[in-house]
Amino acid sequence: MTKTTRRGLLPAPPRLPDLSGVEVVVRGAPGLVRYAATTWLRSGQWALGAWVRVGVRMLQAAADGESPAELFQATTAELRDFGREVLGIPDLESRIWRVIAPEAAELAGTPGSAEAVDGGLALRARGAELLRRSADVNYVEDLHPAYVRILKELAPDEARILRFLAIEGPQPAVDVRTSRPLNAGSRLVGPGLSMIGAQAGCRSNERVPAYLNNLYRLGLLWVSREPVRDRNRYQVLEVQTDVAAAKREAGRSRTVRRSIHLTPFGQDFCEVCLPLDRPDGSPAPPHRSPKDDDPGPGPAP
Repeated sequence: MTKTTRRGLLPAPPRLPDLSGVEVVVRGAPGLVRYAATTWLRSGQWALGAWVRVGVRMLQAAADGESPAELFQATTAELRDFGREVLGIPDLESRIWRVIAPEAAELAGTPGSAEAVDGGLALRARGAELLRRSADVNYVEDLHPAYVRILKELAPDEARILRFLAIEGPQPAVDVRTSRPLNAGSRLVGPGLSMIGAQAGCRSNERVPAYLNNLYRLGLLWVSREPVRDRNRYQVLEVQTDVAAAKREAGRSRTVRRSIHLTPFGQDFCEVCLPLDRPDGSPAPPHRSPKDDDPGPGPAP
């Protein structure tokens, strides 16, 4: 069969034979075998070469007295580079960047700097998406996106402390310092002592200072220089065992009265993420807002 064109008659393209599934597998089997053999050969070559290189590298590191951390980083980089060479993709990052971000690849120049550009572009894209959502009048954000991560970084006792503060309100705390004339050379002996651990029902009271520091790091609570309104609460606190021990260690001592509060962010977190069963159904007790000159939990001036 021929086809008529302006220049004359041209032969029609040959018709491909209809092949069944079995015939396709039979005809493609030699190619599959070659592919499997090539893959196995390259994998074996990579494993043998990697073993030799790592062994030599470890012997050199032991002779030079390198630290385990430096050896691990160097060995990881060498294995990654060698694997790319064996698999035939030494410039994998550059190839990807030339496809998805040619402008960034040209500015980067090298795969290493392309990774840095990748991080910057990804962060900027996320920032642009946040700005787009903030301008969208139909977008509603019910929960803060950080709450899920914060829950993963809390110990069970820390959740008890947060619930206790949310239900009972600000709690008294004291710093025990050595007493000196005009406070010259006064030394902090017992920082941020409180009864929060016992009152919240924590299982590990000895870890309460660490718990408070973690909650402060997460932006959930803070320590104010101002005392709580009911000054009588400090009388109960100052006769506790840990406070009395700090006073004995200080010799002539004085106590600085402070208070522990939830931040506004911490209040909202507790309302959203923790079961707060108040017997009378009352709202959350008022907490003071953090001030710039207020210290966090730990040694304070």
